Amino acid sequence: MDGSRTSLDIEEYSDTEVQKNQVLTLEEWQDKWVNGKTAFHLEQGHQLLKKHLDTFLKDKSGLRVFFPLCGKAVEMKWFANRGHSVIGVEISELGIREFFTEQNLSYTEEPITKIPGAKVFKSSSGNISLYCCSIFDFPRTNIGKFDMIWDRGALVAINPGDRKRYADTMLSLLGKKFQYLLCVFSYDPTKHPGPPFYVPHAEIEKLLGKICNIHCLEKVNAFEERHKSWGIDYLFEKLYLLTEK
Repeated sequence: MDGSRTSLDIEEYSDTEVQKNQVLTLEEWQDKWVNGKTAFHLEQGHQLLKKHLDTFLKDKSGLRVFFPLCGKAVEMKWFANRGHSVIGVEISELGIREFFTEQNLSYTEEPITKIPGAKVFKSSSGNISLYCCSIFDFPRTNIGKFDMIWDRGALVAINPGDRKRYADTMLSLLGKKFQYLLCVFSYDPTKHPGPPFYVPHAEIEKLLGKICNIHCLEKVNAFEERHKSWGIDYLFEKLYLLTEK
């Protein structure tokens, strides 16, 4: 790794438009699951979330926690084990089934009448419900508001042209005194087309700043050997906490 790129104080890349026309279809995302191209999945869970989780939750109980584009995130079990209600949305039915299987959770499934072709998978314990549908169809379920959103791998996966629509969807799901936890990546977007797509701080402000206070909790070096194949020489991950203004 280039020594000049090792500092966490590196400036963000200035051209925020370079990836604006990049598009992945829902079918392409489903194919990633079928073909096992899910390097974005973290088998041990997200370490920054684990580090800060008790601070976020404090002594709260019975929170409604939303996981957009949840995949088979093990963190869903973390929240459920602490007595919170977890709702996720994922386009891949395979990813949802793998979650329940790998976490040794029995579940039921049923169609979502308001969204043709969609299903909801519910743990037998009742505190995890995963909706298999597009994130943009999800509000039609009238699921209500959430106390917390864990957005890791969602905003950075949404096609850049759909970001405003996505952000508006997230804002519509937030309840009072919410905590919106957001992870994004910094790298040179001229060298890698994404996903994950590059989301600079200014973009977060533009999308969510009218309603949210935006605070960067931590920035870490996330560069691994596998990222060399992306053509980049640095990758930073930033964890944000967004709260009600």
